[in-house]
Amino acid sequence: MPWLPQPDDGTQICLGFDGSDSDDWTAIQAETIGGLTFTPRYGPDRRPTIWNPAEWNGNIPRGEVSAAVDELMEKFKVRRFYCDPHDWYSEIGDWSLKYGDEKVFEWNTSRISKMYDEIKRFEVDLKERRVTHDGCPIAGISFANARKIAKPGQKYVLGKPTQHQKIDVAMARILAHTAASDARLDGWGEETDNRMWCL
Repeated sequence: MPWLPQPDDGTQICLGFDGSDSDDWTAIQAETIGGLTFTPRYGPDRRPTIWNPAEWNGNIPRGEVSAAVDELMEKFKVRRFYCDPHDWYSEIGDWSLKYGDEKVFEWNTSRISKMYDEIKRFEVDLKERRVTHDGCPIAGISFANARKIAKPGQKYVLGKPTQHQKIDVAMARILAHTAASDARLDGWGEETDNRMWCL
């Protein structure tokens, strides 16, 4: 499958964020009302919103990430933005103040039962074709890397098979789907939701 272009400016989306500091990757992923999950692009050279610290002198470029968030908030009509807070509490707090705490939420992926439920929901929705994807090759590798790590209560979470096989894009995409699913339950996509939004 080719890597599809991102949706048009003004499209209503939800976002998911999985961040790191200097070891794992950092990623922002998105989902439309219709269930298209995709990797947004940002900046003058349209880079994917995926940051490998090895390409940035060993550290995630926090300024680049915040610039990407700012661009996505201006370009799209963002309904919800779920963020794993580990290493990024201050930035997420800033985003919440800037864009509104009705849009930006901390969503801790270390909660085993809740994360298991969201992984299962994503798997089922993908199987039932409620979710499609843009063919992003980096996301594809991230999902291929992910392994199910057994947890008590016949649950599992996603983990890396080795330290260099990163899964952060997959985690961010699952968070985007969680945000979109919760938004739909809250009425996203109803006729009254199609009004012009002021950011």
